[in-house]
Amino acid sequence: MKTIGLIGGTSWVSTADYYRIINQLTTQHLGGINSAQVLMYSVNYVDFKALVDAGEWEKFNSVVSNLAQKLEHAGADCILLCANTMHMAADAVRQNINIPLLHIAEVTANEVAGKKLSKVGLVGTKFTMEKDFFKDKLRQQGIEAIIPDAPARDFMHATIFDEMSNGIFTPATRARYEQEIDKLLQAGAQGIIFACTEIPLLIPPDECSFPVFDTLDLHAKSAVDFAQGLTQ
Repeated sequence: MKTIGLIGGTSWVSTADYYRIINQLTTQHLGGINSAQVLMYSVNYVDFKALVDAGEWEKFNSVVSNLAQKLEHAGADCILLCANTMHMAADAVRQNINIPLLHIAEVTANEVAGKKLSKVGLVGTKFTMEKDFFKDKLRQQGIEAIIPDAPARDFMHATIFDEMSNGIFTPATRARYEQEIDKLLQAGAQGIIFACTEIPLLIPPDECSFPVFDTLDLHAKSAVDFAQGLTQ
């Protein structure tokens, strides 16, 4: 079994689900009391958010790459960044490590393509919705991503950081998300990507009547497949 390296804490709420899902799947696959071999570096979220808010991308890339190197030197065989937004540093990390980085958007794009969908709604932080680091991975598979309007993007961004990252999930926030998701479906989205690792905690995918791509779940599953030698 290979060792999975996790960079988490952004937020700790969803990072806990990474650890849980990875171990649950490992036990299911191997049986008995088997669990995953995991190394985790959990950061102080406020420090990372300060860099992102200030647009200090070079420093952000450097810090994330340094953490990945630490995990590699400690014995990790792959790296996962336990948040969608953190993947803005994915290219820089790949240039600075000698082990695979399992990219959340690549994993998700492969899943969407496998379902033969060509147009999906993308919801997450403003960075994930507005920048190209996630959408480009979809475009490479011939998949169009559509996003909510500006006021809805502002609302989602604020609630992700101010509520969900603190473990706060309210009926009012869920209702607004469901309203905005319905607009995307009416605009032609064939499915919805939950491109924030906290959103599945707000709206459980199994309660949805439309195809949902839970990036946290897909990412965690890719780590287990890698650790068990099912993928390279």
